[in-house]
Amino acid sequence: MKSSGKIVTLLSAALLSAGTALAQQKIPVLDGEKWWGAFTAKGSEMPIAAPVKGLQPLSKHSFNNQNVPFLVSNYGRYIWSDGGFDYRFDGDAFTIENAVSPVTVTKAGKNLREAFILAAHDRFPADGTLPPELFFSVPQYNTWIELQYDQNQQDIEKYADDILANGFPAGILMVDDNWQRYYGNFDFKAERFDDPKAMIDRLHAKGFKIMLWISPFVSPDSPEFRELEEKGYLIREKGTRNAAVIRWWNGYSACYDLTNPDAFAHLLAQLRSTQEKYGVDGFKFDAGDLNYYHPAQQDYYDTTALATDHCMKWAELGLHFPYNEYRAGWKMQGKPLVQRLGDKAYSWHDLRLLVPEMVNAGLMGYAYTCPDMIGGGQVGSFRNLDQTKIDQDLVVRSAQLHALMPMMQFSVAPWRVLDKEHLGYCLAAARLHEKMAPYIIETAKHAAETGEPIVRHMEYMYPNKGFSDCRDQYMLGAKYLVAPILTPDGKRTVRLPRGVWVDDLGQKFKGPLVMEISAPVGRIPYYELKR
Repeated sequence: MKSSGKIVTLLSAALLSAGTALAQQKIPVLDGEKWWGAFTAKGSEMPIAAPVKGLQPLSKHSFNNQNVPFLVSNYGRYIWSDGGFDYRFDGDAFTIENAVSPVTVTKAGKNLREAFILAAHDRFPADGTLPPELFFSVPQYNTWIELQYDQNQQDIEKYADDILANGFPAGILMVDDNWQRYYGNFDFKAERFDDPKAMIDRLHAKGFKIMLWISPFVSPDSPEFRELEEKGYLIREKGTRNAAVIRWWNGYSACYDLTNPDAFAHLLAQLRSTQEKYGVDGFKFDAGDLNYYHPAQQDYYDTTALATDHCMKWAELGLHFPYNEYRAGWKMQGKPLVQRLGDKAYSWHDLRLLVPEMVNAGLMGYAYTCPDMIGGGQVGSFRNLDQTKIDQDLVVRSAQLHALMPMMQFSVAPWRVLDKEHLGYCLAAARLHEKMAPYIIETAKHAAETGEPIVRHMEYMYPNKGFSDCRDQYMLGAKYLVAPILTPDGKRTVRLPRGVWVDDLGQKFKGPLVMEISAPVGRIPYYELKR
């Protein structure tokens, strides 16, 4: 096993057989040791230091986001496995269960950053490439909240025109779910799209890149279903040649078996044909969650495949399309794949989840991550909502937080739900993101070479200075400390580490310093490190 660090614990020497769980093992933790990683969606529960209730099904459940078989500590240690495992934590030790590959603990330095850098180098090295710079420089726009399942040519073009008419820059436009005739077919619905190729040509001429929502699912009782089942390209019911029908959030569908190289090649060819036919730039790869794959109930081309293998194959498909986006993932860190946080509700509570989940995603190795959609991507939060009672400050604060993240993505149209003053604040946030783009891209290029996060935990940059439990501020690269407003009263505590800091208003502060601030709705507090 290659590693620059010292292996201090080896939980198992060899696999018994493919897919067979190894014996239960324990990893004692040190006094005061704290851990991050494993689940993006559990970022608000990090660091792990106190007992965690119940089994954490790392190898079986995505919790609507990315997983990795990796945890890293503030004492310079990391836990790693090439395969999946589940764990419990009682405050004194991790109990590893259902591991299918050896699990190791490596002493890799003195602190969180040293351990992460070595782990990235040895376990998930960055491949030197990053997604297109447009992801980092201008906003993304997603049609989901505005159109939901009524994706149609007229309203998509109107949404794009409204973006420009309200002074927002053209960017990446994602056409969301239900543009297709049905799942597994990659033609536009004729009754909703008069001429999709002409639509995309017009959007390109206005400066937009276009991505289409897709999933690995195939509608039953369709010609594609019959063809794919006959060829053996679909996941099968256990012990049969019949395609398995899987319950997911849109109903019941069959699913591509991407462990079959021919099925993978077939789907890839379908997507490339869609690109050529319509001129789209890439795809939003939705689903792929671990909890849709059940080896005990399903059969696969690769008889040793686990849920994690299917999730990885879905991600590998995105490597063929520079314009990609994922919400579920397993491993694949260090690759030029755009990740997004799972759908958040339109609420102050969920706004406060964005910072801890983004820093945890970075500590898992996912540098190129977007913090969901501005105002929240959980469509149920907007259904039956009295549009005259929108909390406009909440939408603005969400936009401001996105502005100082690697990526920002609008979905609910701010010009529809905000008054002129608040719309101006959202526009200012988009312009701030454009202003910061050269620095963000520089930091993203650094991530492509080293694997280091773009959004960094305070403990990562300032170890052993009392920041391990900080969940409401972060470092954007090494230069900017961002202290977003996350409550309706506009107040917060800011903790500055040692150094000279200049805030967004030009005021100078000398750290270490703890101060209470109040920021009007038009301001997002951030601090530049001068020396």
